[in-house]
Amino acid sequence: MNKITRILAVVVTCLAIGYFSGTVTRSAITTWYPTLIKPSFNPPNWIFAPVWSMLYVMMGVAAGLVWDRIEVEKEAVKKALIFFAIQLALNALWSYLFFGLHNPMLAGLEIIVLWLMIFETYIQFSKINKIAGYLFIPYLAWVSFAAVLNGSIWWLNR
Repeated sequence: MNKITRILAVVVTCLAIGYFSGTVTRSAITTWYPTLIKPSFNPPNWIFAPVWSMLYVMMGVAAGLVWDRIEVEKEAVKKALIFFAIQLALNALWSYLFFGLHNPMLAGLEIIVLWLMIFETYIQFSKINKIAGYLFIPYLAWVSFAAVLNGSIWWLNR
């Protein structure tokens, strides 16, 4: 596979995972989520879909760039992509815990683990391809914000 094909394959995978985890979110956004007390810094609901779409594209490009180095740095790439897969699975799990189970506390605990996996993926990606590492910085920042938001929602609704 060439670089573009690898990047496209991972971007499509990330977007698909985002879409399927979003199915849990969509129903809760109109039913359960409006009933919660939210902090003053809670963004409007419409902002989440475009932000997450952009983050999934950036994640996919980053992973594709790393995957493209498989022939040169096989072990490092395999390790980095394992962290990538773990964080992507945790990303999807968060939506299920928060919106599917209506459990901000459990989602809050999980988002800490997610953040750590994203950070480790960022470190591993940066060792292989600097641009791939840079592409993870907005994701790390957004999940940092999401963790504060998650914790605030839990606190206000406990």
